[in-house]
Amino acid sequence: MKSSTAINEGPYHGNNRLLVGIVLSVLSYWLFAQSLLNMAPDVQTDLGISSGVLSTGVSITGLFSGILIVVAGGFADAFGRVKLTYIGILFNIIGSAALIFASGTGLFIAGRILQGISAACIMPATMALVKTYFQGKDWQRALSYWSIGSWGGSGFCSFFGGAIDSNLGWRYVFVFSIVASILSGILLFGTPESIAGTQKKGRFDTFGLVLFVVSMLALNLLVSNGGSFGWLSLKTLGLLLIVVLGLCIFYWVETHTDSGFVDFGLFENKGYLGATISNFLLNAVAGTMIVINSYVQQGRGLSAGSTGILSLGYLALVLITIRIGEKMLQRMGARKPMLFGALISGIGVALMALTIVQGMAYLVLVFIGYSLFGMGLGMYATPSTDTAVSSVPLEKAGVASGIYKMASSLGGAMGIAISASVYNGLSQSSSITTGATAGLLVNVIFCVLAIFSIVFVIPKHQTK
Repeated sequence: MKSSTAINEGPYHGNNRLLVGIVLSVLSYWLFAQSLLNMAPDVQTDLGISSGVLSTGVSITGLFSGILIVVAGGFADAFGRVKLTYIGILFNIIGSAALIFASGTGLFIAGRILQGISAACIMPATMALVKTYFQGKDWQRALSYWSIGSWGGSGFCSFFGGAIDSNLGWRYVFVFSIVASILSGILLFGTPESIAGTQKKGRFDTFGLVLFVVSMLALNLLVSNGGSFGWLSLKTLGLLLIVVLGLCIFYWVETHTDSGFVDFGLFENKGYLGATISNFLLNAVAGTMIVINSYVQQGRGLSAGSTGILSLGYLALVLITIRIGEKMLQRMGARKPMLFGALISGIGVALMALTIVQGMAYLVLVFIGYSLFGMGLGMYATPSTDTAVSSVPLEKAGVASGIYKMASSLGGAMGIAISASVYNGLSQSSSITTGATAGLLVNVIFCVLAIFSIVFVIPKHQTK
């Protein structure tokens, strides 16, 4: 029995046109939406918004992407992966337009939420298209290019955002985002629809989704505002209670229903579990970017454009080592390159945490640290994604991809929120340098925990 079907007259094989269209769609989040990490000060000044609104705007895209991505993955499997990709492209165009015309809080937050919904639709749908229409070595090649869109986009966003902001203004980033989305839609045109042929139909898990949304929003508020509320205040303790109770009830509901949008049975595969946990933790290291970009501008006097130049090594190495990670996957399996990648990233962030170094020497350390950070993530990317997606049945590719990318988005959102909270809190109570050091060390801890999840969860001899 075929577990996935394409609505066409014969077998369809993916080509370079489809692959480029997929990569451009994936860039809508990882490149364009994430460019805000380096443009935040200018955006705040231009829109006249508070630091709290700005912080919310930075993290809310990843938060909404993470919250909705599994639901969107299920929709992609049931109703069509191409269709969901186009819906995601449309949401990005509308969200980007809202940011272009924003003059205050309303359109700014709305645009960022729409970008999060866009990412939630695009990422699982396109990953499932890659698995459906590319086989054998073409599958690993296509996956590498998908990873270039994801990991490479995150590497390029700091430089890209800084360069565009300095030369044209921050709004032009989202003009380019609209152009890329339109090109993506054109390149995807004519791709036969793909659905999961054995997808079970049942009632939508509305209650589970509401529980998850409430829990994640409460967690984000807790992390972002716990310091200003007071860590022992009634507001903070109330949010903590909502998070704990909400997640416990959510787990019970999802494990006692046949129509839950999170299939916890997928985590019975240790390879999938380890890949997803480590993916969450290494994406949480994205908090490094907001801390280091803010610190070198506020504490070392660099412009947004100059700050972006410091990340060029990150960009180059993440793109180069993605293909190296693919070759390592083919020769030695997934576990070792994942482990090496997490270790190298941790070393890179640790170098950036050496804020005691003064002058140009520290900027050199930041460049080297950024480069090692990118090298590690690039080496990790393809083996991790391959471990996650190839471990599940084809009919569950969309849902499994959705959970995996949920880990990416929620990890990034939580990592940014935690790192920014530590940086801002200690910068106000102590010094900017102390805040930067602590904020960066938090990300080193994320890398260490990722290493532990790879070593102790993923089997040494992973079976697919």
